[in-house]
Formats: sequence, structure tokens, C-alpha cells
Amino acid sequence: MTVIGIDDTDSRERGMCTTYLAARVAARIREEGGAVERRVLVRLNPAIEYKTRGNAALAVHTDLDAERALAVAREAVGSLAATDDPRTHPGVVVAPGEAMPEPVIEFARRAVRERLTIDEARRLIDSTGYRHAGWKESRGLIGALAAIGAWAAFGGWTYEHIAYREAHRRGTPRTVDHESVFAAADWGYPAAWDTVDREEGSAVCVPHAPGPILYGIRGDDPETVRGVADRIESEPVERTGIFVTNQGTDAHLREGSVGELRDGRAYRVSGTVSTPPETGRGGHVFFTLEDGGSVSDGTLKLEKFAVRDLVETELAVPSCPDCGRSMESAGRDQGYRCRDCGTSEPGKIECEIERALGRGWYEVPPCARRHIAKPLVRGGFDAPIHPER
Repeated sequence: MTVIGIDDTDSRERGMCTTYLAARVAARIREEGGAVERRVLVRLNPAIEYKTRGNAALAVHTDLDAERALAVAREAVGSLAATDDPRTHPGVVVAPGEAMPEPVIEFARRAVRERLTIDEARRLIDSTGYRHAGWKESRGLIGALAAIGAWAAFGGWTYEHIAYREAHRRGTPRTVDHESVFAAADWGYPAAWDTVDREEGSAVCVPHAPGPILYGIRGDDPETVRGVADRIESEPVERTGIFVTNQGTDAHLREGSVGELRDGRAYRVSGTVSTPPETGRGGHVFFTLEDGGSVSDGTLKLEKFAVRDLVETELAVPSCPDCGRSMESAGRDQGYRCRDCGTSEPGKIECEIERALGRGWYEVPPCARRHIAKPLVRGGFDAPIHPER
């Protein structure tokens, strides 16, 4: 089996989408009599500053020989990639059919969790003898090589069914029936997730960027995502494709501790909220997190969190058991006294706090979720879940 890896062909302003380019590559392979075993959509480190929104790299697994596979991919990138964008630097890597080397597998794992360099990717490509091509600064070689090793590096795959717009409609408002999207989302949930955001009333599956995607349906199995897509009423579709993907898997997370976190990575950490939360602009909530006395001096952006323990009582000035009025201080270290009734208490008393928050897992809403973050509804968590639908 030959694996074609492609990355960095799209643009935030000019559109294009690497998944569409991979779909076109797959179609061209079939036109030449080749077979396509799978298309892999791998979400790389979501903290990388060069990325477009989803930081996706693509792999196409085929039976074409490596030389012809490279020619097909180069032709597609040359004709479709948004290379006129100064931030777009495509790369293609092709691996022949032998077993995947462990360094390439490890490179794929690291690409989801770390910052890697073009030089590192080039050295590994040279050492393996993989065929490759680059445009401009060739930064896409990093993601392309990671996509090559992704199938061997990860497990627990999910699926996405993507529908693409006809070429003459791109750049115009998308025509997708809102009610049909919500009805389809209800039909597919929970096996299909993040199709809509019910709190916001928005169709999360329909992008706003000027690319070729009409909508994308994510879920646990190909039958469900295809079934949801079949129930959506929309403008005509040019083509569709189902991708195997690491979306919704938390593959980017590593274990960490507060005070020892590095920028550009994603962690699982435990700690104690040590300051009252403050809500800032845009509804963002800020608080200080401590762990064994150490405090992070940066900002950790939460994707989800588990409430393990709650403060459920607070110290309060006691009330008089006779008249019900709040007692007053009787002086330093002399407790509290009711001036009217003469009753007294030695100090403040514990009172229960009404908490709207319960123990268990909470998450950001679908409209704010990173592609790679695992929705609570997918299960496998160690406490009760409170999913955002």
C-alpha cells in the first residue's frame, strides 16, 4: 500500500480545503484504475500558530505505485492549492508499501502534541527515502509526513462525512435548510455529535469560511454520519467523501502539572480553584488554579473539566436563635452577641451554600469545541457527565 500525505493547501481568506484536495486526489486515483482503501483526516496540534482553524493534514491510502501517486498529488496541489496566500506553503510526501518505520509513527504522535520544524521533517523524509514535493517554504511537509504515520500512530478513530459545494457557488452564502439540520442532528445523536449547538441555535456542521465545504457530519461510525447527511436539505452537492479521523478523541492531550506547563501544548492537569472566578469580555471566565502550592503564571484554556469536590459550606455571622437577627461582634476573640436578647456564640458558624454546579464532567459548547477534543457524550469518562448539546 502507498500512502500520500498532503498538508497546508488552504487559506483563511482565499478558501480551499485540504480535505477537498484529498477527495480530488482519490477521485483521480480511481480514474487511473487505482483503488483507494481509506482517506485519513488527522487533526494536528491545535495550538500551532500557523494553522487554519482545524489544523488538518490528509492521507490517502492507495494501491498506486509511489511514483504515480506523487504525480497525481503534485498535479492536484499545483492546480488547486491556495498558493497565492503568503501563509500557505503546501507539502506532499509519499510513502511506498513497506512497513511504516517507527520514527515516522512517533513523528505523527508528536505532531499532534508538540511543535515540530521543517528541518526535522526534511531529515526524516531524507532518511526514509520518501518521495516528496514542496511549494514555497514547504511548511506543509510537517503535516504531510505526520499524516503518513497517523494510521499506525493512533487508534479509536471516528468518522466525518463531508459534502462539497459546486464550484460556481463557492464564495456565496450557503443554502442549507436549518430545520432539516436540527432534525437530522436529533436523529443521529449521540452517535453523531457536534452537528448543531442547541443552546446557540446554530448549525455547527456548516462552516462560515469561503472554502468548498458545504457541511461536515462527525460521528462514531460511517453509517450514522452518512444517515445524518442524507437527511439534510441543501443546495446541490458536487461530491461527498467519508474520512477516517482522530477528531473527538483527545489524542492531543498529555499529562501535566500546574506550574510546569509549556506553551503550545495541551494537558490534563488537576488542581484547586484558589480565587473567585471572574467573567471577562465575551463570556470568558478566569480563575487561578493551584496544585500542591504551585500556581500557573500563564493561561490554560479549558476544553472540559471534572468537578471532583465542591466547597459546600461557608463561615457566616450567626443569627440570634430568639429574634433571628444577625449577631454583632462582641470584641476581638470574644465571639458574637445579640445586643437585644443577650444570646451569644463563640464564633462564626458553618452554613450550607446552594451550588448550581454538581460533581462530574463539564465541557465547552459545540460551537467552541476544538475538532480534536472528545465530546462528553462519547463516553469513557470517570464521573457523571453533563454534555453540551
